Formats: sequence, C-alpha cells, structure tokens
Amino acid sequence: MSDDRLVGIVLVSHSAAVAAAVAELAQGLVGGGPHVPIAPAGGTEGGGLGTSSELVVAAAASVDRGAGVAVLTDLGSAVLTVKALLAEGDELPDDTRLVDAPFVEGAVAAVVTAATGADLDAVAAAAAEAYSYRKA
Repeated sequence: MSDDRLVGIVLVSHSAAVAAAVAELAQGLVGGGPHVPIAPAGGTEGGGLGTSSELVVAAAASVDRGAGVAVLTDLGSAVLTVKALLAEGDELPDDTRLVDAPFVEGAVAAVVTAATGADLDAVAAAAAEAYSYRKA
C-alpha cells in the first residue's frame, strides 16, 4: 500500500529531539509496512524548548494526504498551541484532530494503525487506547 491515502501523524513536543526520536521509533516499529506520513514538530524555530504554531502548521501540511491528520502532543502548552490552531480553523488541513493519548505509546499505536490503511477515527481510537496499556 502506498502512503497516498494514509492518515498523517504529527508529533508536537517541547523538544525537537524528543519529537524526532518518537517519530523514528514509531515508524521503525511498523517494520516493512508502508511508510506512514509522520512529522515531528518539536521545539521552537530557533531550536529552543517550547512549541511553535508555525512548526505545527508546516508539519501538518507535510503529512496531509487527504485522509486526515492526527496530532499528538506531549505537555500542556503543546496542547494549547494545537487547540488554538484548530479554533482558528484555517491553518491546519481539513480533518485535523488533536488526539488525547500518551505521547510515546499513542504515537506507536497511531502509526501502526495508520499503516493498515485505517481511517482517522480508528487511528485516534488506537492512540487513545494506549492509555490502558499496563506495564506492571
């Protein structure tokens, strides 16, 4: 399957390194499956810690294939940044959704599910379900 109609994934972190590492991990765990369009949007334009509306908008545009875009965030102001962009309504691709999910586990679940060709609802549900993963 090509990535022509796969759900895109954006990972918004306060750290460019964290966002990039989680994107690499999630894509790597798909194995030989299709390349899911995933983009990190971490840190600020100057490379510092924080969040950037401009980086989120660019990342979302880069992964939009017309099947929707799932956005996962790490901490509070990343959530607020994405919520503000969604409220503005004109900077993010149509059918962009903020997904309430743990950052690492949710990203992995989202990418693995998107790789199957699942729709945005299923990708968001798989990411959110990662809250129930037990480790002990």
